[in-house]
Amino acid sequence: MILLSPRFSLLWLLYGLAQGEVVPSFLQTCGQFFANPGGGRTSPTVIAGPSYEQICQVRQNVYEFASLYDTANKIPVYSAYEFVGHATCGRKSTWFIEPQLDNPTLPKDMSTEGSVPPQVRGNNQALNTDYDGSGYDRGHLCPVYHRDTQSCADSTFTLTNAAPQDPSFNRGQWKKLEKRVATFLIQNCLPNTAFIVTGVVPSRGATAKFINNRVNVPSHFWSAYCCLDNNLRPLWSQGYLGVNSNKIPAKGFHLWALVNHNHLELVSATMANSPVAFFSCLGSKPIFCKKWHTDVAGKPQRPTSM
Repeated sequence: MILLSPRFSLLWLLYGLAQGEVVPSFLQTCGQFFANPGGGRTSPTVIAGPSYEQICQVRQNVYEFASLYDTANKIPVYSAYEFVGHATCGRKSTWFIEPQLDNPTLPKDMSTEGSVPPQVRGNNQALNTDYDGSGYDRGHLCPVYHRDTQSCADSTFTLTNAAPQDPSFNRGQWKKLEKRVATFLIQNCLPNTAFIVTGVVPSRGATAKFINNRVNVPSHFWSAYCCLDNNLRPLWSQGYLGVNSNKIPAKGFHLWALVNHNHLELVSATMANSPVAFFSCLGSKPIFCKKWHTDVAGKPQRPTSM
C-alpha cells in the first residue's frame, strides 16, 4: 500500500489526474480529435523522426486533445481538438510538463517539473524557467476559450500545448481570432461537429530565435477549422496564419486565410512578406484565388464558388 502525504494528496485531487500519454499513433489512441469527412479520419502530417512525439492529452481518464511535439525545438508542432462550445473558465497559474518526454519509464501523468529527476528534466521539453523573464507568453495552441468545461480548460495548461508567443499578439489579435472562430462555429456549425488544429511555424536560419537558448520562438502561429454536417460532408473550412510579432496595426488583421473544402493546408510562411489579404477558394487542391479585403478583420467567411 502506497501512502501519500497530505500535500501530495491535495495536489493529486486538485489537478484531477491530468495526463499526457506519449503514443505511437494518434489515430489508434485519440483519433476522435481529427476531422473525418466522408467517414475517413486522417490526422495532419505527423513528421517522421526521433524528435517528434505524438501525445494524447488526458484528464480524469478522458482524452481531451492531441499534440504533436517537437523535442528538438521544445515546442508543439500543433494541437488538435474537437470544438463543442465555449464556457467561461478560470485560468490556472500552474503549468505542467510531460514526464515521459524526458524519461519514457516515468508515469504518463502530466505533472509538475519536480516529478522529473533533475539530471534529465527538460532534456526534451520546455520548462517554466525557460519562459520566466523571457518577455514571451506561454501561448496556448488548444486555448482555454475553446473549452466547454473547467476540467477541459485545466487540461490545456501543459507546456506541451504552448509555444513562446509575443504578448501583444497573444492578448490582442490572436485572442480576438480565437473568439471570432468560437462565435462563428457556435452560430453556424454546432450541433454539427467542428474540428480545429492550431500550430506554429518554427523560426529558422539566420532569423531563428530562442528563449533561454533552448526553446524556439515561432515565426508564425496558424489555425484551421473544419465543420462537418450530420452526413460528414464539409460545410465550412478555413485557415489562418499570423506573424508572431507585436507589429500589428490597430485596423485590420495581419493574417492570411486559405479556404478549401475537404482539405486544409497551412499557408506558406513565405506569405509573410506579401500584402495583407484573405484568400477564398473551393476545390480538392489548395490554390490561391479570390482576395477578400482586410476589412473583414479576420471574420470567417463562407466559401464561395469562383
